[in-house]
Amino acid sequence: MFSGPTMDHTYNTLFETFQVNGEDLKFYNCRNLSPEKYDRLPYSIRVLLESAVRNCDEFHVTKKDVETILDWNDIQLKETEISFKPSRVILQDFTGVPAVVDFAAMRDAVKRLGGDPMKVNPICPADLVVDHSIQVDFSGRSTMASESTRKGSDSLKKNQDLEFERNKERFKFLKWGASTLRNMIIVPPGSGIVHQVNLEYLARVVFTKDGVCFPDSVVGTDSHTTMINGLGIVGWGVGGIEAEAVMLGQTISMVLPQVIGYKISGKIGPYATSTDIVLTITKHLRSVGVVGKFVEFFGPGVEELSVADRATISNMCPEYGATVGFFALDRIGVDYLRQTNRDPERIAVIEAYLKAAGLFRNYSNDCEDPVYSQVVELDLETVVSSVSGPKRPQDRVPVNKMKGDFAECLTNKVGFKGFGLPSDKLNTQVPFIYDNKEYVLRHGSTVIAAITSCTNTSNPSVMLGAGLLAKKAVEAGLSVNPYVKTSLSPGSGVVTYYLEESGVVPALNQLGFGIVGYGCMTCIGNSGPLPDVIVEAIEKGDLVCCSVLSGNRNFEGRVHPNTRANYLASPLLVVAYALAGRVDIDFKTEPLGYNPEGKPIFLADIWPLRSEIQEVERKHVIPAMFQEVYEKIQKGNHQWNSLEVVESDLYPWEASSTYIQRPPFFDDMTKEIPPVKPIVNAKVLLMLGDSVTTDHISPAGSISRTSPAARFLQLKGVVPRDFNSYGARRGNDAIMTRGTFANVRLVNKLVSNPGPKTLHIPSGKVMDVFDAAEAYKADNIPLIVIAGKDYGCGSSRDWAAKGPHLLGIKAVIAESYERIHRSNLIGMGIVPLQFLDGQTAASLGLTGKESYAINLGDNIQPRQTVSVIVDSGKTFDAILRFDTDVEIAFYRNGGILKYMLRKMLD
Repeated sequence: MFSGPTMDHTYNTLFETFQVNGEDLKFYNCRNLSPEKYDRLPYSIRVLLESAVRNCDEFHVTKKDVETILDWNDIQLKETEISFKPSRVILQDFTGVPAVVDFAAMRDAVKRLGGDPMKVNPICPADLVVDHSIQVDFSGRSTMASESTRKGSDSLKKNQDLEFERNKERFKFLKWGASTLRNMIIVPPGSGIVHQVNLEYLARVVFTKDGVCFPDSVVGTDSHTTMINGLGIVGWGVGGIEAEAVMLGQTISMVLPQVIGYKISGKIGPYATSTDIVLTITKHLRSVGVVGKFVEFFGPGVEELSVADRATISNMCPEYGATVGFFALDRIGVDYLRQTNRDPERIAVIEAYLKAAGLFRNYSNDCEDPVYSQVVELDLETVVSSVSGPKRPQDRVPVNKMKGDFAECLTNKVGFKGFGLPSDKLNTQVPFIYDNKEYVLRHGSTVIAAITSCTNTSNPSVMLGAGLLAKKAVEAGLSVNPYVKTSLSPGSGVVTYYLEESGVVPALNQLGFGIVGYGCMTCIGNSGPLPDVIVEAIEKGDLVCCSVLSGNRNFEGRVHPNTRANYLASPLLVVAYALAGRVDIDFKTEPLGYNPEGKPIFLADIWPLRSEIQEVERKHVIPAMFQEVYEKIQKGNHQWNSLEVVESDLYPWEASSTYIQRPPFFDDMTKEIPPVKPIVNAKVLLMLGDSVTTDHISPAGSISRTSPAARFLQLKGVVPRDFNSYGARRGNDAIMTRGTFANVRLVNKLVSNPGPKTLHIPSGKVMDVFDAAEAYKADNIPLIVIAGKDYGCGSSRDWAAKGPHLLGIKAVIAESYERIHRSNLIGMGIVPLQFLDGQTAASLGLTGKESYAINLGDNIQPRQTVSVIVDSGKTFDAILRFDTDVEIAFYRNGGILKYMLRKMLD
C-alpha cells in the first residue's frame, strides 16, 4: 500500500498541507489537475482519481490511468480500462478460510519452486471477520421471555456452542493465519456480520499514513461489501480469488464505469420503512439497467435518510445490479461516526480532509451536484409497504396486492413468478399434530420467519420497529403458531443492547424472536432443520409453503429446501406475517388474529409510526453501547482464546482433516507460462437457462445426505449430524468440488427433473454432476457449460469458479455474466464466452449433446470474436469476455493466483 510521496512522484506538485488540531497533515489535491473537470466528476469517481494519483508508479498505475479518470465525462461510454488500488480488503468467514488456505498453499508452492515462502503475505491491509454464518439449530423459541439477551440467551448459547464445536478445526486454522500472516486484522467469532462490523467499527473513512490522508476504499469477498457505500466509502464485492491478488499488492483492472445519478426527493411516509425504500429502488434500478455501472445518490431527500437507511440501500446494490450504490459523506455521516463512538480526533481529521479534497457533500446544495451519465428520480412519498418474491429480490410486491399476487403465482407457469399448480390442487390442506395440538398447513403457510441479514439488522429504525410491533402484538393478546420457525440474528451486539434498553426484548422473546446468534444465518441458507412433521406435511401435500425474512436473497433452494416461496420483507413485516401464519392475507380487511375476548386485531392497530420509532431510537441508540461492544471485540471469547495452534510459517496440513486440505491449484505449476491452446472435443456438462446463481453453482447451505459430498464424508467417518454446511467446509476442495452444481433446484436442460444431475453423453446415463465430471476426466474429455442471461448472479463466491475448474470445465458460453463471477472464472483459468447479441443456444439450435471446439491461440485479444465449431456441422461466433489485457495475462498464467505466484518467483 502507499507509503508516502517520493521526490520523483509524478504528481508531487499536487501535494498540499492542511491543519487539524494543531497537526500538519498532507494530501493530494486532485482538484488542481483541472478544477473545471474535477468539479463535474461524480464523487465516487473522485475517489478513483485520488487513488490513481497517489499510487501512480508508471507500472501498476500509470499517468494514462489518471488522465482517463479525470476525463471521465468524455470517456465514460468508451469502456476504457483503468487500474484501481483499494486501501484495504475485507474478508468474511466463509471466504476468509479459502483465502488463508490459498496463502498457505502458495507458501508451499513458492518453497517447492525455490522461492522464499515468507514473501506470501498481505501487502494491502486485510480485515477478516470470523463467524460470518451460524446455523439456526435452536430457534428463537428456546429463549425465555424474561431472559437478558445481552448476557446470552439459551438459544444463543446453544447455537454458538454448537457452531464452535462444528467449526473448531476451521477456527484453529484461522487463528494460525492470524499468527503468521502480517498486515491482517482478524476479528474473532461471535462479533457479528462482517458488513455491520465493518460499518460500525472497522471502517476508517479516511486513512492517515506517514502524515498523508487519503480516502478509505475497500474490496471485499462478499457482494454486500457495498453496504459500506452508505458511509461515504467506495467499495464493492470481488471474488475471493481477486481479493487475494489485491492483498498481494495487485491492482484491480476495471472498465471506467458510467455513473447513474439517483435523485431522491420528498419525505418518507409514516408507515414506510427503509426496507420498503430499498425494495422500491431495487425494482426501479433493475428496470433502468445498471449492471457494471456505479449508482450515486443525491438530492435533498438524501438528508431524510440516516446512515443506517443509506447502508440498507447500498447493501442491496448487488440485487439492483450496480457495482456500487454510493452516498458521499455529509453532516449526517459525521454524526453517525460520533454515535458509533469513533475517536473525536479522527472524526475531525475525516471531516477536514474530505472538505479539503472536495469529497464532502451538502445534499441540499444543488450547486454541488456533479454531472452524471443518466439521472433517475424517486420521490420518497411514493414509497409503499412492500415485500419481494417469491424467488427474486427484484420482484417487488406492494403489501396491499400480496394476496392476489401469491394466488397468481400458484397457477402461473413455472418460473420466477410461478409454481405451475393445477387448479384441482389449489385448496390442498394437510393436518398435522405439533405439541399435542392439531394444525393445518396449506399453500401460503408461513413456516419460517426470520429477522436476519446484514441488510436490515444494522438499521435501528426497522429493528426497533419490529420490537415495538411485537410489544403491541403481545399487549393485544396475539401469538405466533408454535410450529413457525422464528428467529432473530442481529448483525452485532449493539443491536441486542438497544433492543434490551428499549424494553422490547420480552415481547420479541414471547413471539419466538429470541436472539439465536450473531452472524449471517437464515439469509445465506443456514435456517437449520424444520420439524419432521412440518416437512412431512409439506411433502405430502406438495405445498408451496413460505419463508419471510428480512434478508437480501431469496433465490430458489437458498433459504430452505422445503420453502418454495420466499419473501424479503422489513423486520416489522416478518413479525406481521409470522403472526398471520400465512402470506396470502389482505392486512387491510383481514385480522392478524383475535385477542382472548375474540376481538379481531388488524395490522394497523399495532403498527408503530416512523416518528414513534425515531423517538425510541434517539433515546436508546447511544455511543456508550458501541464503546462497550467494540472495545473488547478483538479480545475474543474464552473458546477462541483457548484454541491452541502450532506456530509455523508453513501450515502443517493434516491428512485426516475434513475441513482443511491443501488445494491442488498449484500442484502442476511450473515457472514457465504455458502456451494458450484451442479447446477441442469438449462435451457439455450442463445446459442451463437464465439467472443461474452462484447458489446454484456452489451452494453454501446444508449438505444433502444423498449427495456425493455426503458419501465422501461418510467414507471419512463423519456422521450426518456433523456434515455441517458447504460454506463451513470451503477449506476442503474434495467436498467443495463434489458440492459444485449440487443445488436441489438446479434446472439442467440435459435431464428432465430439477436437481444436481446431468446426462453423461457417451454412456447415456443420468448421474450426479460430480460423477459425470469424473467419468469425463477419466477419458481426458474437456467440459463446457452453456447458459443464458446473468450467469453467476448472486453472492460473490470463489468456489463457484474453483469448483467448475476442478470438475474440468474449460469454458462457459452464456448470453451474459454477472460481473464478479466473470472475473472469478478468469481468475481460475476458465474462458468466459458470450453469445453475439440476438443469439442464444436455442436460436442456434444447440442441444447440448454435441462436441465443441473453441478456436483459441496465443494471439488472443480483449473482447475478440472467436469461432466455436460444433460437430453437428454448425459454426458460430462468440465474444471472448476477457475485457482487459490484464485478464488475458491472468488466463495465460492459468489464473490470477498462478500469475501472482510467478511474480514472487521473479
